[in-house]
Amino acid sequence: MAQLAELKEQIDELALSLVMADSEGPAAALACLNSLERIRDRALRDRATEVASAAAALIQALPSAATPAAVLGEGLAALQIALEQSAAPQAAAAPAPSPASPAQDPELMNDFIMESSEHLANVETQVLTLERDPGDSEALHAAFRGFHTIKGLAGFLELWDVQKLAHEVEAVLDRARNGELVVAGDAIDAILASADHLRQWLAHLQAALRGIASQPPAMPQPLLARLAALLHSNAPAAPVPPVETVALPAPAPVAAEAPASVPEAEPAPAGPAAAASSRPEAAAASQRMGEAMSVKVDTAKLDYLVDMAGEMVIAESLVRHDGELSAIKSPSLQRKISHLGRITAELQKTAMSMRLVPVGPLFRRMARLVRDLSRQFDKHIEMETQGDDIELDRTIVEELADPLMHMVRNAVDHGIESVPDRERAGKPAAARLLLRAAHQAGQVVIEVTDDGRGLDREKILAKAVSKGLVASGEGMSDNDVFNLIFEPGFSTAAQVTSVSGRGVGMDVVRRHIEKLRGRIEIRSVLGQGATFLLKLPLTLAIIEGLVVGVGQERYIVPLFAVRELFRPGPETVWTVQGKAEMALVRGSLLPVARLYRVFAVRPRAEEPVNGVLIVAEVESRRFCVLVDEVIGKQEVVIKALGEMFKDSPGIAGGAILGDGRVGLILDLDRLYKERTNANEA
Repeated sequence: MAQLAELKEQIDELALSLVMADSEGPAAALACLNSLERIRDRALRDRATEVASAAAALIQALPSAATPAAVLGEGLAALQIALEQSAAPQAAAAPAPSPASPAQDPELMNDFIMESSEHLANVETQVLTLERDPGDSEALHAAFRGFHTIKGLAGFLELWDVQKLAHEVEAVLDRARNGELVVAGDAIDAILASADHLRQWLAHLQAALRGIASQPPAMPQPLLARLAALLHSNAPAAPVPPVETVALPAPAPVAAEAPASVPEAEPAPAGPAAAASSRPEAAAASQRMGEAMSVKVDTAKLDYLVDMAGEMVIAESLVRHDGELSAIKSPSLQRKISHLGRITAELQKTAMSMRLVPVGPLFRRMARLVRDLSRQFDKHIEMETQGDDIELDRTIVEELADPLMHMVRNAVDHGIESVPDRERAGKPAAARLLLRAAHQAGQVVIEVTDDGRGLDREKILAKAVSKGLVASGEGMSDNDVFNLIFEPGFSTAAQVTSVSGRGVGMDVVRRHIEKLRGRIEIRSVLGQGATFLLKLPLTLAIIEGLVVGVGQERYIVPLFAVRELFRPGPETVWTVQGKAEMALVRGSLLPVARLYRVFAVRPRAEEPVNGVLIVAEVESRRFCVLVDEVIGKQEVVIKALGEMFKDSPGIAGGAILGDGRVGLILDLDRLYKERTNANEA
C-alpha cells in the first residue's frame, strides 16, 4: 500500500481539481491530459498495470470524445477502481487506511454532508421541473451538475457506493443532455429514488460522525438495473435546446440558514403529477447570487450572537432609565444616549434577521410529497407556491414541517376529489393546491388552499355529536364547527388509508402551531374548496406582550392569545356552585382566573370592578384573567428561568423590562388547565 500512496494522491488531486472546476467544458477536460500522463508513468514505475492501462485508455479516448467531461468522469471512476484492484494484494498486509485519508477527516465529511444535502434538495426541485417540462434545458443541466459534484466529492472521500450511484445517474442525465433520452416517467422515478438513497447515505454518515451505531445502506441493485436500462435504452428523444457549456467556478459554501429561493409557477403536465411552481432562470440566478454572498456559520455561534444582542438591548435600557443619568441635564449626554439606543436597536434587528430563513425550501419539500401522493391516489394535482422568499425564524420553519405535511396529506387524500368526481362536478380534471406565505399585521400567514370538496358542516357536526363532543349544533358558527376537526381522534373519513383517516393528524397540527405561539383559521365553501391559515410570529426569541401589574409584581401576557380586555361591572363576575367564578362576556360565561391567587401575591384590590379582565384564548377555548392594571404593550426578549423554575405552573419564561425589573411571561395554556383542574377538585 505504501508504494501506491503517491499514485493514489495524484488520482485524488485530479478528481478534486475536476470537482472544484465543475469541469464541463472541453478545454477544462483536455487540460487534464498532462496529469493523466503523469499518473500513467507513475503506475508503470509502481507496477500497477491495471491503473496504467486505464490511464492510457483514457488518454487515448479523451481528445476525440464528443463529451470530454463525461468521458473524463467515467475514466476517473475506472482509475480509482483499478487502483483498488492493484492495492488488493497488499490490503491483507496493511488493511487499515492511511491516517491521512480524507475519509477520516470529520470536518471534510461534515462539509460533504452539508453540500450534498443542498445539491440533492436542488436536484429534486429541478427534476420536478423536468417532469412538467422535459425540454427545460436549464433544469436538466442543474440536475446533472448536482450529481456530478456529489460523484466527485464522494470519490475524493472514498465513498465508492455513493460515487457509483451518482455516476450512473449522471450518465443517464448526460444522455438526456445530448438529446438521446427524454427525462420523463421511469427516468424521473429512478432519479428521485436515487436521490432518496443518497439521502440515506448522508443520514448514515451523519450518525457515524455523532458516534451513533449505523449500518451503511446496501447497494440498491434493482435501482442500478433501472438506471442501466435507461442508459442503454433506444427510446426516441425530444430535442433539447442547446446551451452553451462553460466551466463554472467552484461552488462557494452556502449557509444552511439561507437556502436558494424556490422557482415560481408554470403550466402543469398532462399526467397525474404534482407540480411546484418554477421559473428556473430566476432560481438559478438567485442561487448563484446566494452562493456568492453567503458563508457558513455554526448555528450555536449565531444563537449566541442573538442572545448577546438581546443582552445589549437590556443593558442599554437600564442605562437609559438610570435615575442618576436622568438627573443630569446635559443635551450632549442625551444625544449620545439616543444615538446608543438607535445603534442598539439596529444591532438587535440585524441579529434577529440572521435567524430568519425563507419558507421556500419547506414548500419545496411539500412539492415532492404532493407528487408522490397524487400518483398513489391517481389524482391530477397542480401545486403552486407563492411568497417563497418570505422569512421566518429558523426554529419555526423546522417545527412547521410536520404540521404542514399533515395538512397537505389531508388536502390530497380528503379534500381533493378524484378525476371522475371532479368532472361530474363540472370542475377541471387538474386540482389546484396553493401554498402561500405573506406578511400580515406583524405576523407571517401560511395559507394552504385547495379547490376540492371543502368541509361539510353537517357531516362534521353529526360526527361530533356521535362522539359526544357537542350536544347539538345550535348556536354554533361555521368556524366553531370547523374547529371540531382539531379534536383528538376526530375524523370523518369513510375509510382509513395509508396516509390519513385515523384522526391523529389535525390535533397534532393545532398543538404544534400553538406551541409556536400561532393559531389556525379555517375558511371553507362546500363543493368549492377549503383554506387553512396558519398565523405565526416572525421569531420565537422575542415576544410581544401586555405588561400587567398585580400588586407590586409585573407579568407579561402573550399578545397573540389576547382577544379583548375591559374593566368589569358589578354584575360581570358570578360564582357558580359556591366555588367556580365565571364572567359574563358578550352573552357567554367564561371561567375566571384571579392572577393574585394563582401566584399568591397581595393585590391592590380584590374586587373585580377595581381591576381589569383580559379575555385569552388557548386551544379554541376562552377564559378570563383578572389583573390589577394594564401597564402597556412591549416587545421583550424571552429568557429561560433555569432548571429550578422550569416546571413552575403558569410560567413560560421571564424577561427584563425597560426599567430593569423582571417580568414573568404567563403560560396561558398551563394557567387554563390549572384553573380547570382546581374547579373540578
